[in-house]
Amino acid sequence: MWRAMLKSVASDRELIQIVDAAMAEAVRLSGPWVVCEPGCADCCKGPFPITQLDVWRLRQGLAELERRDPVLAARVQWRSREAVAHLADYPGDLTTGILDEDEDAEERFATLPDEEYCPALDPATLTCDLYESRPVTCRIFGPAVRSGGDVLGVCELNYQGATDQEIAACQVQVDPDGLEDRLLEGLSEQTIVAFALLG
Repeated sequence: MWRAMLKSVASDRELIQIVDAAMAEAVRLSGPWVVCEPGCADCCKGPFPITQLDVWRLRQGLAELERRDPVLAARVQWRSREAVAHLADYPGDLTTGILDEDEDAEERFATLPDEEYCPALDPATLTCDLYESRPVTCRIFGPAVRSGGDVLGVCELNYQGATDQEIAACQVQVDPDGLEDRLLEGLSEQTIVAFALLG
Protein backbone atom coordinates (compact mmCIF):
# COMPACT_ATOMS: atom_id res chain seq x y z
CA MET A 1 0.00 0.00 0.00
CA TRP A 2 2.76 2.49 0.89
CA ARG A 3 4.48 2.03 -2.48
CA ALA A 4 1.19 2.79 -4.25
CA MET A 5 0.71 5.81 -2.00
CA LEU A 6 4.18 7.23 -2.74
CA LYS A 7 3.63 6.85 -6.49
CA SER A 8 0.21 8.47 -6.22
CA VAL A 9 1.37 11.36 -4.06
CA ALA A 10 4.07 12.21 -6.59
CA SER A 11 1.41 12.53 -9.32
CA ASP A 12 -1.28 14.21 -7.20
CA ARG A 13 -0.13 17.69 -8.21
CA GLU A 14 -0.64 16.77 -11.88
CA LEU A 15 -4.13 15.45 -11.10
CA ILE A 16 -5.10 18.64 -9.27
CA GLN A 17 -3.83 20.78 -12.17
CA ILE A 18 -5.94 18.74 -14.61
CA VAL A 19 -9.05 18.92 -12.42
CA ASP A 20 -8.68 22.64 -11.68
CA ALA A 21 -8.13 23.45 -15.36
CA ALA A 22 -11.24 21.47 -16.30
CA MET A 23 -13.27 23.28 -13.67
CA ALA A 24 -12.03 26.67 -14.82
CA GLU A 25 -13.15 25.76 -18.34
CA ALA A 26 -16.57 24.61 -17.06
CA VAL A 27 -17.00 27.92 -15.23
CA ARG A 28 -15.89 29.86 -18.33
CA LEU A 29 -18.36 28.00 -20.55
CA SER A 30 -21.14 28.43 -17.99
CA GLY A 31 -20.69 32.16 -17.56
CA PRO A 32 -23.36 33.73 -15.34
CA TRP A 33 -25.15 30.38 -14.79
CA VAL A 34 -22.53 29.43 -12.19
CA VAL A 35 -23.16 31.40 -9.03
CA CYS A 36 -20.70 29.59 -6.71
CA GLU A 37 -18.71 32.07 -4.62
CA PRO A 38 -17.04 32.33 -1.21
CA GLY A 39 -19.69 32.24 1.50
CA CYS A 40 -22.03 29.93 -0.42
CA ALA A 41 -21.63 26.70 1.53
CA ASP A 42 -24.79 24.64 0.96
CA CYS A 43 -22.61 21.91 -0.55
CA CYS A 44 -20.35 21.84 2.53
CA LYS A 45 -22.82 20.09 4.82
CA GLY A 46 -22.70 16.49 5.90
CA PRO A 47 -19.99 13.86 5.60
CA PHE A 48 -18.95 12.41 2.24
CA PRO A 49 -16.41 9.72 1.32
CA ILE A 50 -12.92 10.86 0.36
CA THR A 51 -9.96 8.96 -1.07
CA GLN A 52 -6.55 8.34 0.46
CA LEU A 53 -5.11 10.97 -1.89
CA ASP A 54 -7.63 13.47 -0.52
CA VAL A 55 -6.53 12.48 3.01
CA TRP A 56 -2.88 13.07 2.15
CA ARG A 57 -3.66 16.44 0.55
CA LEU A 58 -5.80 17.58 3.50
CA ARG A 59 -3.11 16.60 5.99
CA GLN A 60 -0.49 18.50 3.99
CA GLY A 61 -2.79 21.52 4.00
CA LEU A 62 -3.35 21.24 7.75
CA ALA A 63 0.40 20.97 8.38
CA GLU A 64 0.94 24.13 6.31
CA LEU A 65 -1.86 25.88 8.22
CA GLU A 66 -0.22 24.86 11.52
CA ARG A 67 3.00 26.56 10.39
CA ARG A 68 1.18 29.70 9.25
CA ASP A 69 -1.58 29.97 11.85
CA PRO A 70 -1.47 27.43 14.69
CA VAL A 71 -4.60 28.85 16.33
CA LEU A 72 -6.67 28.42 13.16
CA ALA A 73 -5.28 24.91 12.64
CA ALA A 74 -6.28 24.02 16.22
CA ARG A 75 -9.82 25.24 15.46
CA VAL A 76 -9.99 22.96 12.40
CA GLN A 77 -8.86 20.00 14.49
CA TRP A 78 -11.34 20.87 17.25
CA ARG A 79 -14.18 21.00 14.70
CA SER A 80 -12.98 17.62 13.38
CA ARG A 81 -13.08 16.07 16.85
CA GLU A 82 -16.57 17.49 17.38
CA ALA A 83 -17.76 16.11 14.04
CA VAL A 84 -16.42 12.63 14.85
CA ALA A 85 -18.09 12.75 18.28
CA HIS A 86 -21.48 13.18 16.57
CA LEU A 87 -21.08 10.05 14.43
CA ALA A 88 -22.65 7.47 16.73
CA ASP A 89 -23.51 5.05 13.92
CA TYR A 90 -20.40 5.53 11.79
CA PRO A 91 -20.20 2.70 9.24
CA GLY A 92 -16.51 2.06 9.65
CA ASP A 93 -13.58 1.86 12.03
CA LEU A 94 -13.91 4.56 14.71
CA THR A 95 -10.15 4.44 15.34
CA THR A 96 -8.86 4.83 11.77
CA GLY A 97 -11.95 6.31 10.15
CA ILE A 98 -11.77 3.82 7.29
CA LEU A 99 -15.26 3.20 5.92
CA ASP A 100 -16.65 -0.31 5.61
CA GLU A 101 -17.37 -1.27 2.01
CA ASP A 102 -20.45 -3.47 2.20
CA GLU A 103 -24.05 -2.65 1.25
CA ASP A 104 -25.14 -2.29 4.88
CA ALA A 105 -22.36 0.28 5.43
CA GLU A 106 -23.55 2.31 2.43
CA GLU A 107 -27.08 2.35 3.84
CA ARG A 108 -25.82 3.41 7.27
CA PHE A 109 -23.64 6.12 5.69
CA ALA A 110 -26.73 7.55 3.98
CA THR A 111 -28.39 7.98 7.39
CA LEU A 112 -25.53 9.94 8.99
CA PRO A 113 -26.46 13.45 10.14
CA ASP A 114 -26.01 15.86 7.23
CA GLU A 115 -26.82 19.24 8.74
CA GLU A 116 -23.39 20.09 10.14
CA TYR A 117 -20.77 21.89 8.11
CA CYS A 118 -17.55 20.18 7.07
CA PRO A 119 -14.91 20.67 9.80
CA ALA A 120 -12.61 22.40 7.29
CA LEU A 121 -15.23 25.13 6.80
CA ASP A 122 -14.97 28.24 8.97
CA PRO A 123 -18.54 28.62 10.30
CA ALA A 124 -18.16 32.41 10.68
CA THR A 125 -17.01 33.20 7.13
CA LEU A 126 -18.37 30.07 5.39
CA THR A 127 -15.06 29.68 3.60
CA CYS A 128 -12.77 26.65 3.61
CA ASP A 129 -9.72 26.91 5.84
CA LEU A 130 -8.04 24.23 3.68
CA TYR A 131 -9.31 25.37 0.29
CA GLU A 132 -6.07 24.76 -1.63
CA SER A 133 -5.93 21.23 -0.21
CA ARG A 134 -9.61 20.33 -0.56
CA PRO A 135 -10.75 16.90 -1.83
CA VAL A 136 -11.49 16.29 -5.49
CA THR A 137 -15.22 15.97 -4.69
CA CYS A 138 -15.19 19.56 -3.42
CA ARG A 139 -13.24 20.75 -6.45
CA ILE A 140 -15.68 19.34 -9.00
CA PHE A 141 -19.08 20.02 -7.43
CA GLY A 142 -21.15 22.87 -8.81
CA PRO A 143 -20.58 23.37 -12.55
CA ALA A 144 -21.62 20.86 -15.21
CA VAL A 145 -18.92 18.21 -15.50
CA ARG A 146 -18.49 14.61 -16.64
CA SER A 147 -16.28 11.87 -15.29
CA GLY A 148 -15.91 8.91 -17.60
CA GLY A 149 -19.28 8.72 -19.31
CA ASP A 150 -21.23 9.89 -16.25
CA VAL A 151 -22.60 13.38 -15.73
CA LEU A 152 -21.81 14.40 -12.16
CA GLY A 153 -24.06 16.34 -9.83
CA VAL A 154 -24.70 19.98 -10.55
CA CYS A 155 -25.49 22.42 -7.76
CA GLU A 156 -29.17 23.28 -7.85
CA LEU A 157 -28.31 26.97 -7.38
CA ASN A 158 -26.49 26.99 -10.73
CA TYR A 159 -28.02 27.06 -14.21
CA GLN A 160 -31.26 28.72 -13.16
CA GLY A 161 -33.31 29.12 -16.35
CA ALA A 162 -30.88 27.13 -18.53
CA THR A 163 -32.20 24.37 -20.76
CA ASP A 164 -30.81 20.83 -20.66
CA GLN A 165 -29.07 21.55 -23.96
CA GLU A 166 -27.48 24.73 -22.61
CA ILE A 167 -26.23 22.88 -19.54
CA ALA A 168 -24.86 20.06 -21.70
CA ALA A 169 -22.98 22.62 -23.79
CA CYS A 170 -21.14 23.72 -20.63
CA GLN A 171 -20.03 20.24 -19.56
CA VAL A 172 -16.37 19.36 -19.53
CA GLN A 173 -14.58 16.08 -18.89
CA VAL A 174 -12.91 16.39 -15.49
CA ASP A 175 -10.20 13.76 -15.85
CA PRO A 176 -10.24 12.62 -19.49
CA ASP A 177 -7.33 10.19 -19.17
CA GLY A 178 -8.51 8.59 -15.91
CA LEU A 179 -5.42 9.68 -13.95
CA GLU A 180 -7.23 9.66 -10.61
CA ASP A 181 -8.38 6.05 -11.08
CA ARG A 182 -4.82 4.99 -11.93
CA LEU A 183 -3.40 6.82 -8.92
CA LEU A 184 -5.90 5.16 -6.61
CA GLU A 185 -5.05 1.59 -7.67
CA GLY A 186 -4.28 -0.22 -4.43
CA LEU A 187 -5.63 2.69 -2.39
CA SER A 188 -9.32 1.84 -2.27
CA GLU A 189 -9.95 2.64 1.40
CA GLN A 190 -12.08 5.71 1.98
CA THR A 191 -12.82 7.87 5.00
CA ILE A 192 -14.33 11.30 5.67
CA VAL A 193 -12.79 14.76 6.16
CA ALA A 194 -13.25 14.76 9.94
CA PHE A 195 -11.18 11.60 10.40
CA ALA A 196 -8.57 12.75 7.87
CA LEU A 197 -7.93 15.86 9.92
CA LEU A 198 -7.56 13.97 13.19
CA GLY A 199 -4.69 11.79 11.90
